[in-house]
Amino acid sequence: MQRVCFLLKVRPERLAEYRERHREVWPEMREALSRTGWHNYSLFLRDDGLLVGYLETEDFEAAQKAMAETEVNARWQAEMAPFFENLDGRPDEGMKPLTEVFHLD
Repeated sequence: MQRVCFLLKVRPERLAEYRERHREVWPEMREALSRTGWHNYSLFLRDDGLLVGYLETEDFEAAQKAMAETEVNARWQAEMAPFFENLDGRPDEGMKPLTEVFHLD
């Protein structure tokens, strides 16, 4: 299983709304993530807007590609894009994995 961690930056003036939107992620979005190989997926948000994402998957590139092909993802990304700073494209395209340097089972 591949472990993936990434960073994004939420606009400070949109933090409260970002948190609210993630309290009830659309059921069809949750189902699509699971179906396309996103497991143990978590988002962590710092008060200054730093967003840390973590997920486990068999193949991150394949999971991203499969998710990008879903209609629900296109809708979700369009709604979420205005929340982020310094993005060239959709939020899911801005997720650049960090290099894992240590892991303890």
